[in-house]
Amino acid sequence: MGYWGYLIVGRSERPLAETDALRAVRDGLTVRERRDDGWQVWEYPSGDGDVGSMNTLALETDAPALFGYVMDSRCVVLEAAAPESGAWTTCLAREAMAGYLGAGQGDGGPEDEGEGEDGDEGGGGLTLDDYFLEPGDAAGRAVDWAAEAGHRVNAGPLLDVLTSEPDPLAENLFFRFLDRLGVLPL
Repeated sequence: MGYWGYLIVGRSERPLAETDALRAVRDGLTVRERRDDGWQVWEYPSGDGDVGSMNTLALETDAPALFGYVMDSRCVVLEAAAPESGAWTTCLAREAMAGYLGAGQGDGGPEDEGEGEDGDEGGGGLTLDDYFLEPGDAAGRAVDWAAEAGHRVNAGPLLDVLTSEPDPLAENLFFRFLDRLGVLPL
């Protein structure tokens, strides 16, 4: 069994665990990294529960924030927010995420749940794109997020991470994504 839990990223002069936005999970938070420029990564190991809203954290710290909810080290739900550019949600390791959600990938292929080989039956099930931004849109939102964090990044390397599969752990994809955002270089 892999890791289940949240990795929370934000920038503040004070510890993120002291924010009102994370008050509900404060006692379960552990710092993984705190940098001189204010960027921090905190961990909240949990197979259930909710750490709160990244919108609230971004507004409180007046800086972009994001979390990754790691599911069994196989995939990651990403929720990001910034004071100006707003909130967005996507995922890493889309194939594994589709399996957890019982959702098709949304490309009309025969692997989509409920569809015949020609892809026209449309079994009425939800696709991954019903839950999360597709990789191209998420890469564009991530570029805006990074700009608000003071980093100029290109969508291509972000898209590469958003379309990759775990190698072997989904947590590795999460930290590679942070690297591509310019937040926490590997």
